[in-house]
Order: sequence, then structure tokens, then C-alpha cells
Amino acid sequence: MRRFALFTTLTAALAAVAALPARAEVPKVVVSIKPIHSLVASVMHGVGEPTLLVRGGASPHSYTMKPSDAKALSAADLVVWVGPELESFLEKPLKANAPKATLLTLMDLKGLTLLETREGGAWEAHDHGRKGGHDHKGHDHKGHDHAEEHEELNSHIWLDPANARAIVTALAEALAAKDPAGAETYRTNADRTLQQLDGLDAELKAALAPVKDKPFVVFHDAYQYFEARYDLSAVGSITVSPDRRPSAKRLSAIRAKIGGLGAACVFAEPQFEPALVQTVVEGTKAGTGVLDPEGTELPEGEALYPALLRNLAASLRGCLGA
Repeated sequence: MRRFALFTTLTAALAAVAALPARAEVPKVVVSIKPIHSLVASVMHGVGEPTLLVRGGASPHSYTMKPSDAKALSAADLVVWVGPELESFLEKPLKANAPKATLLTLMDLKGLTLLETREGGAWEAHDHGRKGGHDHKGHDHKGHDHAEEHEELNSHIWLDPANARAIVTALAEALAAKDPAGAETYRTNADRTLQQLDGLDAELKAALAPVKDKPFVVFHDAYQYFEARYDLSAVGSITVSPDRRPSAKRLSAIRAKIGGLGAACVFAEPQFEPALVQTVVEGTKAGTGVLDPEGTELPEGEALYPALLRNLAASLRGCLGA
């Protein structure tokens, strides 16, 4: 009798479970670069893990797709990238390998602050070229020439925590649309991430205030959003594009700028030639440091984004003498 009652109870429980609506499979999400992957991982916390394409110390400026990348794209439900201005290596594979995936192009998001790319090797201090609040509508990647639309815009949008807020909000909605059963979790995670970004922003403002008027030179123009957010004084870059070696004329112009403005520091990047930085500072009083705009030396995951921005602030303070 007891066995029969137990059997009946188990049967009823299994029937109840079977009656529940089946949860859709967790979306397969592919993300281009580590800082954006970190934000996606934070929004997907407790639900699933996004796949990262540009791993380790690789750079999106010179990345070559692997067969495993093409396989991940072909299975993707959602692909998140900045846009062809940054990840040009993805343009053709997206059309060939991910024709059915929803594409979230971050340069097209509403509510972003977008900044114009600066020309030449030397800039005027505090000339950030700010283009406030470009409003972009959602779109399909087929037949749309993003490169032409954004050819004069700097694509390192994640280095402004205010832009990261807009990205996180858009990610939560894109994921909720793909996975309605997980919508509440995505939005709760997004709210938590937004609070963390607000705290990080306040922390960085306080940390960088002592060095905001000290001029410095960067390897390439990757930090403009960070500079504008915290009112920093970058005065030039060694190269326009990190995959293109600067001319002797450009190096000479940067060296003159360092001397004329008394630039305190010239910053290299982990992936590119440190010898160029030594060439530029030769005969000047400028120190040298390293800035990493993509977290190439940080482990991927949720913790990368805040660590990335804190590392930038620490490197600036350390070299500029705060």
C-alpha cells in the first residue's frame, strides 16, 4: 500500500513537471572582443556563457578567423560586435556564416556618445571632438554600409562607462527578446551591472582628478572616450592605426609636441612595438608606461570590464605622477 502511494505521488509529480511549459534553449551568443564579452557575461550571469572570438592577447585590428570561430558563428542566435570600424575581420564571415543570427551592432545603439576620430599625430589638449548622443535605430546587417556611415567616428566606445550603460541596457533587451523565459533574470542582472558601473565611474573620477591637466601621448587614438569622460589631457598619438607603422615625419612631430608641451608620459600598448615609444621619448624628459584598451592581459569574464578601466586609471596615475 505504501509502495502504491509512493508510486502515485511520483507519477503525479512527473505529470506536473511535464505540464510545465518547456523553457526555450538558452541563446547561443557570440561576442567579438573581451570588454564587450565581459558586459555580456554580466547580463547573462546565471543563465549561460557567451562565446568570445578575439581571445587572449589578440587584437581585433589584425585578427584572423579560425575554423572554430566560423562554427560558433554558424550556431549563433545573437552576435554582438562594435562594428566594421573596429572588427573589419568579421564583415564577410557574418554574411557567410551567420545569416540567421540577430546582429547587435553597438555603434548603432541609441543613447551612445560618439566621438570623431582625430587626425594627425598631435592634437590640441581637451579637443575631444565630442559628438553627443547620436541616435541610431536597430537594423539588419544585410546591405548596410556601416563603415561609410561611421568612417569619421572613433569605435572604442566601451571606454566611457556611460556608453557601457547603454550597451548593458540594449543587451538585456536583445537577450530577453531571444529568451523570454530568462527576461527577468537578464533585466535583474542588467540593473545590478548598471549600479556597479555607476560606482566604478565615481571611483575613476576621484582617482583621475589629480592628473587631468598633465599632458601625455598614447600609442594610437584608442582612449578618447576615457579622456573625454574624465577630462584628461592626451595631446597626440604615435600612430593613426595600430597596424600601420608611423612615418619618420610623424615620430618627429610627436617628439616636438612632447618637448613643447612638457608631456609627462608616452604610453605603449601590450600588442604593439614598444621600440617605437622609446624612439619617441629619446631626448625628452617624458616617462613611459603601458595602456591596454582591450584587457588583452586580463582573464575573460564578468570581472574584466571594471578591471580594465581600473588598470587604465592606475597606469595613468603611476606614470603621470599622481
